[in-house]
Amino acid sequence: MKILLTTLNAKYIHTNLALRCLKVGVTPHYNPQIIEYTIKDPSMNIVSDIYQRKPDIVGFSCYIWNIEETLKVAEMLKEVLPNTTIILGGPEVSYDTHYWLKSNPFIDFVLMGEGELSFLQFLHYMHGKLPIEQVNGLAYLVDGKCKIHPQGPKLDLRTAPSPHRLEEDVAELSKRIVYIETSRGCPFSCQFCLSSIEVGVRYFNRETVKSDIRYLMKNGAKTIKFVDRTFNISRSYAMEMFQFLIDEHLPGVVFQFEITADIMRPEVIQFLNDNAPKGLFRFEIGVQSTNDLTNELVKRRQNFDKLTRTVTMVRDGGKIDQHLDLIAGLPEEDYASFRETFNDVFALRPEELQLGFLKLLRGTGLRMQADQYGYTYVDRAPYEIFSSNVLSFDDMLRIKQAEDVLEKYWNAHRLDQTVTYLIEHVFDTPFDFFQQFGTYWESRGWSRIGHQLEDLFTRLDGFLQTLNGVNLDIVHSLMKLDYLTHHKFQPRKPWWPKDVSDENTAYVYELLKNHEISSAISERDLHKRTLLTNFSLDLNELQHGNYKPASSTLVAYFSGNDQPQLMTF
Repeated sequence: MKILLTTLNAKYIHTNLALRCLKVGVTPHYNPQIIEYTIKDPSMNIVSDIYQRKPDIVGFSCYIWNIEETLKVAEMLKEVLPNTTIILGGPEVSYDTHYWLKSNPFIDFVLMGEGELSFLQFLHYMHGKLPIEQVNGLAYLVDGKCKIHPQGPKLDLRTAPSPHRLEEDVAELSKRIVYIETSRGCPFSCQFCLSSIEVGVRYFNRETVKSDIRYLMKNGAKTIKFVDRTFNISRSYAMEMFQFLIDEHLPGVVFQFEITADIMRPEVIQFLNDNAPKGLFRFEIGVQSTNDLTNELVKRRQNFDKLTRTVTMVRDGGKIDQHLDLIAGLPEEDYASFRETFNDVFALRPEELQLGFLKLLRGTGLRMQADQYGYTYVDRAPYEIFSSNVLSFDDMLRIKQAEDVLEKYWNAHRLDQTVTYLIEHVFDTPFDFFQQFGTYWESRGWSRIGHQLEDLFTRLDGFLQTLNGVNLDIVHSLMKLDYLTHHKFQPRKPWWPKDVSDENTAYVYELLKNHEISSAISERDLHKRTLLTNFSLDLNELQHGNYKPASSTLVAYFSGNDQPQLMTF
């Protein structure tokens, strides 16, 4: 039989680890082909491509981000290949299995939970080598009734074959994110997360993992993301892996981890600050909420003081970028409480702060408690809530508006100096800036159209013009600095109009002729490489965090390096 394993990734750069685990799990008995698409690919194109391959069995890997598109493809595929067996697996279909089978008659089977051994048993069944009753975790319809087999024992991951050495992957390793797991399971019980359902943590063979990482780096992998739910649950294991990666990494490789910050010991952070090359590691930290009652209700143990210590030490070390997550809509967290949560976490100044919204995933405790907390939600993936007993839909919309601006104005790091000034000297709190600007942004319809870099500056300026008490001279000076530092060459059309008189321009260029930057270039090149604009701050004081007024002309000299040389006259 011709076996095809496939999925619809969120982006081309993503890869599906599950398919590779399934493939090596059934080798050498069978040799399925892996084909990956994206959710942006037209369904007809995907169906046409699969149709031409004429598979006997097609297995889809299903998640909340691809289930709707996957079902469209599977239904169309059954029309053109009615004799092809379609089987679904993955976290999205491992729960409420009867729903998937009864509402989608084109699905022949669903495979629940950990799939390596179950998929091998299923293929044995399809080849007549095993009774269907002996396939663990299999679900299907019999006379309209759902037949569900119990899942089998957990795999011994220490003996699991490596999914990272497929020949067909080598050519793409440098172009895509490589996902690797060193453990499965999570020790915590957060009721909004599917990982809480599996009890205990199991580890893969450490030496095999290290060998795989060497292989991946040798063959060009640049971004390697660990998918362990809590990479640092074992301090000794994390230290061993950190040391290995520091010792054996290749230039240009970045490793990403999901860590639990409040259990990370200071000595571990100090070790990383002392020994890790800058940019080698990136941490993803789920904070979700700083409301004690909320965390208690979702069975989330978190010590925010210790989390703050960790994030602060990592930030001050300057070696590791941090991505912190929040979830709006958790139990008993109203608008005011979420505002406080946001401000608590933003005060840590992470490189990236992701503001997400509660999704009532199938199989999670919070979905089962939806009525208790008054949740209304979309009962289709991704199952995002509309409201709760303490958070109205209007509140959710305002938080979403803040999220839109947060992505553009903080996470993209286009206006760091400007935003820092605004949240410290103009607005009551960081959340108020993002929320109020987000509402203004939405009222202008900008969320429905694209933007150029210049638009970020002119739109912020337009918003600030509507407020009272804003020192626009200071803000404009900071905005100019933020804009210029993102150019290697002189911008053709800055976002602000020409504001230096011809007389002052001539005066400044006379001064520049005697400056060291003009010694190696002609006067013509000096004009081509410099930009002059009015400036209202003392540049030297600004470097120390002081906003001291000063009337001057800012000169930005572009030499083709990462940032222009800045000076005032």
